[in-house]
Amino acid sequence: MHNPQQLFDRLEALGIAHRTVEHPPVFTVEEAKALRGNLPGHHIKNLFLRNKKEEMWLVVALEDRAVDLKRLGEVLGAGRLSFGSPDRLRRQLGVEPGSVTPLALINDDSRVVRLALDRGLTEGGPVNAHPLVNTMTTAIATDDLQRFFGATGHVPLWLDFPL
Repeated sequence: MHNPQQLFDRLEALGIAHRTVEHPPVFTVEEAKALRGNLPGHHIKNLFLRNKKEEMWLVVALEDRAVDLKRLGEVLGAGRLSFGSPDRLRRQLGVEPGSVTPLALINDDSRVVRLALDRGLTEGGPVNAHPLVNTMTTAIATDDLQRFFGATGHVPLWLDFPL
């Protein structure tokens, strides 16, 4: 599993510009809002989900979007969704609860985690995400984030929230 510096090195190797700020650990959207200061761009929430068939999704939505898991499961054709366990999160994405991030797809070499993104992320930018730990926030342009997904072999499914 990669650490933040290895992630930054990979972003640089891909020619992806990024800016990172450090802050106290944050575990919720509310904590992030209180501690992040004035970081321009999109702020997100990340849901690591699974269904009864053991299929997994990483859902990335604008932080204030309502996410109805029942409706999301229907839209994804996944059936009933629930949150993935901390052990599964560590195994598949190499991050701890509170540090879920689309950048953790760097650790999903087998590409078993499916990616669903809020279409609202395409309007404006950049996207602010944890770089594998919840003590930093990294800003990346949406187009560059899509290039990162391509480099990891993940093709996002774009969704219109709220569902």
